[in-house]
Amino acid sequence: MPAEEGCSGEITRQLTRPWTAGQTGAMTAPATQPVIDLNSDLGEGYGRWRLGDDEAMLAVVTSANVACGFHAGDPATMRRTVRAAVERGVAVGAQVSYPDLAGFGRRAMDVPSEELRADVVYQLGALRGIAVAEGGEVRYVKPHGALYHAAAGDERVAADVAAAVRAVDPSLVLLGQPGSAALAAAESFGLATAAEAFADRAYTPEGRLVPRGEPGAVLDDPREVAARMLRLVREGLVTATDGTDVAVRAHSICVHGDTPDAVRMAAEVRAVLTRAGVQVRAFVPGS
Repeated sequence: MPAEEGCSGEITRQLTRPWTAGQTGAMTAPATQPVIDLNSDLGEGYGRWRLGDDEAMLAVVTSANVACGFHAGDPATMRRTVRAAVERGVAVGAQVSYPDLAGFGRRAMDVPSEELRADVVYQLGALRGIAVAEGGEVRYVKPHGALYHAAAGDERVAADVAAAVRAVDPSLVLLGQPGSAALAAAESFGLATAAEAFADRAYTPEGRLVPRGEPGAVLDDPREVAARMLRLVREGLVTATDGTDVAVRAHSICVHGDTPDAVRMAAEVRAVLTRAGVQVRAFVPGS
């Protein structure tokens, strides 16, 4: 992808076009320079309770998935997080969730379509208002937790999320797992999409994330994680739990804000990528 792009339509086509043999796992800039985005889930505190070090993480990542109040985040936390992201030039995305504060949005729920669409619209509206107040804008949407996984495999849920996003702003990009129902639905609704890989999560031989409850699901060695992500960018491959290679295309790499030592891990990933000549910048147009 060119370092500067003046037409959002061209960006949309580049984000959604099929991957072909010989391409690496990341976007490319002129002279085949690899380009990748780093994203993290931020603003996930609530009231007096804080989770992670958002300020430190915003010095490393290029896109911030801001909690919108349903799994975490309250108005003051959302505004503080968006303000810090805008000040640092970090792209702001809405991390929408099932209404599950007690379970941090990681519990499966069966929400009817009309209600789910309303929930997504509500969360987007809240964050968009805060972003405008802070001189910024919401550029993309990423479902969180159980909603993320449901939308990845359930076509009805995927369509509900995509329909809600389009109803609010058809220029928003949907960020999700490559090959998922979520991205397919978004594209069918005319939305731009971007695929992501997970730095701190293990992959099954089928290319899915290992469930969090299983041993080894969350990776915690910054050097190992950084080496995995450099290979992902260069070759489009990650090593699965059985030692086989899995093809993963990605425009963005996620480091969860609640992973142990998350900031150090994200910093190590960025440092290793930068030393290897990878350009780290936001995947959304104009960032």
